[in-house]
Amino acid sequence: MKTEKVALVLACIAIIIGIGSTNGPVKDMLVQLKPQEGLAVWKDESAIVHDDLRSQIEANAAKLSAPPVDAVLDRVWKAIPGYNGLEVDVESTYRNALLQPKEPLKYVYRQIPPKVSLDDLGAQPIFRGNPGKPMVSLMINVAWGNEYIIPMLDILDEEKVKVTFFLDGSWLSKNPELAAEMQKRGHEMENHAYTHPNMSSLSHARATAEIEKTQKLLKQTLGVTNKWFAPPSGDFNQQTVEIAASLGLKTVLWTLDTVDWRNPSPEFVIVKITSKAEPGTLVLMHPTASSSKALRGMIQGIRKKGLSLGTVSQTLSAERILPPEVE
Repeated sequence: MKTEKVALVLACIAIIIGIGSTNGPVKDMLVQLKPQEGLAVWKDESAIVHDDLRSQIEANAAKLSAPPVDAVLDRVWKAIPGYNGLEVDVESTYRNALLQPKEPLKYVYRQIPPKVSLDDLGAQPIFRGNPGKPMVSLMINVAWGNEYIIPMLDILDEEKVKVTFFLDGSWLSKNPELAAEMQKRGHEMENHAYTHPNMSSLSHARATAEIEKTQKLLKQTLGVTNKWFAPPSGDFNQQTVEIAASLGLKTVLWTLDTVDWRNPSPEFVIVKITSKAEPGTLVLMHPTASSSKALRGMIQGIRKKGLSLGTVSQTLSAERILPPEVE
């Protein structure tokens, strides 16, 4: 047994000496293998893959980039919000792709704000969002119609849609629990004056009181910092807009009206809204039988046009909706 071990050790030494010598069959064999050349080919292939990846990202970055759009004062639509520009952060996207090679390529974006924002346009009414933003808002004015509110909330939950409720202050004072339920489900709560008056017929003092009283009630009852004011019946004048602005609110109206207070058929409402909805549309409705029964159909029809649904704040913001991922 010892003899075999000694022979094995001697054989290993001989091999080592053979590797270290300048000549010999072992040295010749290893030289013929040329391992350095194989390693160099592997590095070249890796570099090619990385170069292709960067080129792919740079090519798609050019397609995905978009310039910012300034807010404008339109002759018909009055104040129209701006829309952020978009550019791809090529370096961050490339680094992330190298760190996660097995994950789908995800682009890192930077948004570029426009030079002119909605705030720069002064006290002006707003009837729609930016026509380049593929988003629509449902505005639900609430002064009556309690029996339809929960069914509408349930549909909104099922469809995963958030809306903006504009609350009449006198209604809010009588229905704080129902208002809290709307808020609990993630919807935006805003100002619809206090007694549902025609704002253009009011004195400066009375118009201020109508808006301010509901603004304070929203804060006291729901903890809401009010941002938007929707004039009851769409009745307003420049004084109304300036009073709202003095209280920190922007006056918002609508692009499309369901006219649901006339009790049209749900089918009529669905066809009217879905056929005319486009990027930036604000849709007016109330908690009525017509709108309650048409709600799901409106949502699904709007989505089929490639439009998303969000609150008034989301639709009127300059925040850009990111494009789908590009391979």
